[in-house]
Amino acid sequence: MSTQIALVEDNEVTRRVYTETLVNQGFDVVALKDRHAAMDHFRQSLPDVVVLDIGLNEERDGGFKLCIALRRLAPTLPIIFLTSRDEEHDRISGLRVGADDYITKDIGLNYLIVRIEVLLQRFQALTKSEVLDHSKNLIYGSVEMDHTRMIAWWNKIPLDLSLTQYWILNELVSNCGEIKQYNRLMRAAKISVEPNTITAHIKTIRDRFRIVDSKFDCIKTERGIGYRWVEV
Repeated sequence: MSTQIALVEDNEVTRRVYTETLVNQGFDVVALKDRHAAMDHFRQSLPDVVVLDIGLNEERDGGFKLCIALRRLAPTLPIIFLTSRDEEHDRISGLRVGADDYITKDIGLNYLIVRIEVLLQRFQALTKSEVLDHSKNLIYGSVEMDHTRMIAWWNKIPLDLSLTQYWILNELVSNCGEIKQYNRLMRAAKISVEPNTITAHIKTIRDRFRIVDSKFDCIKTERGIGYRWVEV
């Protein structure tokens, strides 16, 4: 069975070009033009990966709203933003609402396909039962990690993390106090992105912890190098 991609894009020409390109690469594509049509479809059937724009028709941030709703519906579904908006605050917002990747439309179509394939491969690899013994959760101080369902808890309270953020956190909490460079965090999550994308993920992870613990301060920034986990 071919991999199904849901493409949510309001511009008809852009939607057609990306759809034709992805179909020619062997993907099964469901093309959707707005947030409401997309949610109606997703409530009936979920794809293997979602590629969506931020601005959808009259909704400037419709893609953000859709991503939030999708995360509630399917916490581990791979989601990629594909947008012309390249401002840092948009990138940070996209990752904070749960996207696994954020790509601007000035990239080549072949590069888009590679990013989709890498994300799918990572998801498939991380969900294989033989990755770890799933019968026991891993405990790192006050953090508990369940690699079967890819859920993390802080002091027994579950955290709302995307798949990418889960594996970044897993890398951070292992070997408490050790500096984890940007490249190491990328390898842990099996992504290849700019350092500022890792920074955005870290900001989101901190936010998720502070939702359940306003005093959380265990992720320390090593400026220009990376991050380390310190739990007193």
